[in-house]
Amino acid sequence: MSYDNDTSSDIEVRKLVKTFGSARALDELDLSVRTGEVHGFLGPNGAGKSTTIRALLGLLRTDSGSATVFGLDPWADSVEIHRRLAYVPGDVALWPNLSGGETIDMLLRLRGADPAQSNRDELVERFELDLTKKGRAYSKGNRQKVALVAAFAAPVQLLILDEPTSGLDPLMEQVFTKCVAEAKAAGTTVLLSSHILSEVENLADRVTIIRAGRAVETGTLTEMRHLHQTRIRADLAGTIPDLSTTVGVHDVKVDGTILTLSADESALSSVLSTLGAAGIRSVSCTPPSLEELFLDAYRTVS
Repeated sequence: MSYDNDTSSDIEVRKLVKTFGSARALDELDLSVRTGEVHGFLGPNGAGKSTTIRALLGLLRTDSGSATVFGLDPWADSVEIHRRLAYVPGDVALWPNLSGGETIDMLLRLRGADPAQSNRDELVERFELDLTKKGRAYSKGNRQKVALVAAFAAPVQLLILDEPTSGLDPLMEQVFTKCVAEAKAAGTTVLLSSHILSEVENLADRVTIIRAGRAVETGTLTEMRHLHQTRIRADLAGTIPDLSTTVGVHDVKVDGTILTLSADESALSSVLSTLGAAGIRSVSCTPPSLEELFLDAYRTVS
């Protein structure tokens, strides 16, 4: 798969603003999705994720700021942009009188792909999809499968996935995860918006957390965890040290010989040395999960 691309990012959003009446859906949003990465886009309903995606797809005009996809204007160059991407929304609507197979083939042809030369049949088998049913007869999960098969069946430069596993069972979520990993290995850029934090944590190279239309935190999980506390649980053989006044240490609790606390990265070395001097029977250090980072971003006033 080869495309002409003179930028290191397939998506660039700067100070993007969109209002609906008195409601400010996007509030100077910044977002950068690098070429070839899987970028997690997190936030609850109403945070502005779907509005951002609609703007990137050229489905609505924004009020100010800028947004480009492949260096192109989503509103003015939507035809060219849509030839190079595939989009899966969280609630897929299908043509009621077309079968699943007819729908997939049409979606592929709209991107200029030949269904006969695609991976359609392999993906249909992996997603356990019945192609003969009409669109009106599909459940929500099967409508998602139709869109996912169409998205993954032929190479694209960019996948925009907005709650793509909505309605899928856990086994099909695993199939989806493998498909995203395969697409990334082939050089495809992925913008993945999801409420399933473990899904994003397993797939994403970088993450942006959005709150009230504004990015409140962005970076790799390693970079984001660098700014947050590590959970420590130690079973000590000796006297429990008093770490409650130590700079960078929080939420100290003692239960018998068990000491638990949270520590900033700057305090980790000192804390572990102190625990070692007290005699450690066992110790665990756990970096925060993506879910904890997400909730922390929402507890913090931006």
